[in-house]
Amino acid sequence: MVVTNHPAASAAAASMLAEGGTAIDAAVAGLLALTVAEPMMVGMFGGGMFHMRGADGTHTVLDGQSIAPAAAHATMYTPAKPDDPLVIEAVDKANTLGALSVAVPGNLLAWAAALEREGRFSLADVMQPAIRLAKRGFLATPYLSECAATAGEDLLLDPGIAALFMPGGEPVKPGTRVINGALAETMETIAKEGPGALHGGSIGASACAEIAARGGIVTNADLAGHSMIPREAVRGTYRGFEIVLPPPPSAAGVHVVQMMNLLEGFDVGAMGFGSVEDLHLKAEALRMAFADRAAATADPAFVPVPVAKLISKEYAAQRRAEFDPARSRAWPAGVTPGEAHTTHLTVADAEGRIVVATHTINSLFGARFLLKETGLIPNNYMALFNPRPGLANSIAPGKRVTTSMSPMIILKDGKPWAALGLPGGLRIFGSAFQAAISLIDHGMSVQEAVEAPRIWTQGGPLEVERGFPEAISDALAAKGHVVQRVPHVGGGMCAIRFMEDGMMEGAACWRADGTPIGLAGGLARAGVRFFPDAPR
Repeated sequence: MVVTNHPAASAAAASMLAEGGTAIDAAVAGLLALTVAEPMMVGMFGGGMFHMRGADGTHTVLDGQSIAPAAAHATMYTPAKPDDPLVIEAVDKANTLGALSVAVPGNLLAWAAALEREGRFSLADVMQPAIRLAKRGFLATPYLSECAATAGEDLLLDPGIAALFMPGGEPVKPGTRVINGALAETMETIAKEGPGALHGGSIGASACAEIAARGGIVTNADLAGHSMIPREAVRGTYRGFEIVLPPPPSAAGVHVVQMMNLLEGFDVGAMGFGSVEDLHLKAEALRMAFADRAAATADPAFVPVPVAKLISKEYAAQRRAEFDPARSRAWPAGVTPGEAHTTHLTVADAEGRIVVATHTINSLFGARFLLKETGLIPNNYMALFNPRPGLANSIAPGKRVTTSMSPMIILKDGKPWAALGLPGGLRIFGSAFQAAISLIDHGMSVQEAVEAPRIWTQGGPLEVERGFPEAISDALAAKGHVVQRVPHVGGGMCAIRFMEDGMMEGAACWRADGTPIGLAGGLARAGVRFFPDAPR
């Protein structure tokens, strides 16, 4: 079963399974195809978390997150709103737009490492569908067109990226064939030379020269010196299920487990999905988690993250005692530090391997310019650091960005029960958390869980999707929440549910171009003679 956020990427991944590849081959082929067909979300010049369950049942998270360049420093940006701790944008959007917002990418390193661990095909093999897509082009979807319209003002500042996605000054029309020949050539070079072509080789040198010409600080030495880190997953329990997620620098594992521990003390199922009581509890859990995230979750090589405390049942009991069922509150952090746009896929093969991988170039279209010679769109990952010095998430050379990526695997009795993830920046782990609760407490099908309306807050206003009735919004406001009704929270979720009979169910939601593809049937039964009277 394959679920990605674009039909061409799902087809690329499924083709690997059909040709005898593993879930890892399929996942990497899908991610490379998404680099072409979902260019506003992901690329080889981005970063992410590749969570894989091996055929032997072991879990590994391949951390391909981006890092701050060697020339980066804590005061390289000026905060746009120094008195608002929730705003980390810099003056003149210097950390979100343009060359100075680019961090050192790590996606390709993680993908190549995954293939070496449990792939059957080479990097060159799994790149072929993506190369064909880049050469022959793909048809722009309404979703891509809407994303181009959203970022259009910035895209028009760069002729290269505007030519692809804002032709004639207008968002690319759905059905238009988009061809990126330079990206096809870049992929062909990487297929021949390996990831070193980008990380220290000719592709990297070309990319860094153009970034430098635009005022950026990423160097080919940064690219050559970056490395993928294999990490042990964070595990928690919830009502007899085991929840497995990435560790820091991802915020997902510790804070999803933290929130689920909090909810375990309540009869959430009896509250009913979408009730005022249900949403108020979830909103307060989000406020609490984000307070702790801001205080203590960052790159563990720079900040000692109190993982054990955050995921403990005792800490949840302490915080649960502070919950007020009648009113929302401002949650201070309960721990102290030791001193947006994305894509996702979920893949499972017949031999027990599972991949849940979330990768990105950060904002829509990353730094919002095209590297003409290579066809790559650089990330704007520096936007995830806090431009204020002295904090857990302040900038430091070589420091990995903190992320909300939540590639989640849920186990029951030690066996896979569900796997899911989604894009959506800061809204990711809250959305994954809500989907898990919908599956476990509210008994939803996997399709219902990924499509269900969501809420989100990091301590300020409470975003409520329009799928909830107005009366629910009014009731939440009466509890002290400052409600903002929004069209969507987070992006398209990709999920697989594992049935007791060995079957799988894949689901994607309306928030992206999600496409499940399942391979059913199988090989002919051994020993069957279809033409028994034919001469031997």
